[in-house]
Amino acid sequence: MLIRDLSTAGAMPALEMTMRFAGARQKLLAHNIANIQTPNFVARDVEPGSFQRMLGEAIDKRREANAGTSGALDWEPTRDIRRGARPGSIELEPLEAHGGVLGHDRNAADLERLMQDMVENASAYRVAADLYRQQKSTLTTAISQRP
Repeated sequence: MLIRDLSTAGAMPALEMTMRFAGARQKLLAHNIANIQTPNFVARDVEPGSFQRMLGEAIDKRREANAGTSGALDWEPTRDIRRGARPGSIELEPLEAHGGVLGHDRNAADLERLMQDMVENASAYRVAADLYRQQKSTLTTAISQRP
């Protein structure tokens, strides 16, 4: 087994992809919150469910190809998620978020909803990062043959 196979074994590619998506979405959500009081501002977001479906399809493809033991995830870009210029990077194409009631400044952003989205997104990132760290630690321990 090659080192490349170890680094793409099990859930590691899915966890890494989840962290990349959550990181890109966090920037988008922070931009929305930073502009909450900007007149005529239109909040933009991507649907996490779209990412989850795309990731699920990529995992299913990998399972069919080699029983899912190792290998990079071959995913198909969607309307709002595409491959970035750098290998492994993800770029988002956000759409207008469903806002709340249109305010006097023609801004329909809902701060409570934006904050909730940010907390949920940060939690998804944190869980993926913790699981990734555990997987990496297990591999490091196995390679170094330490108990």
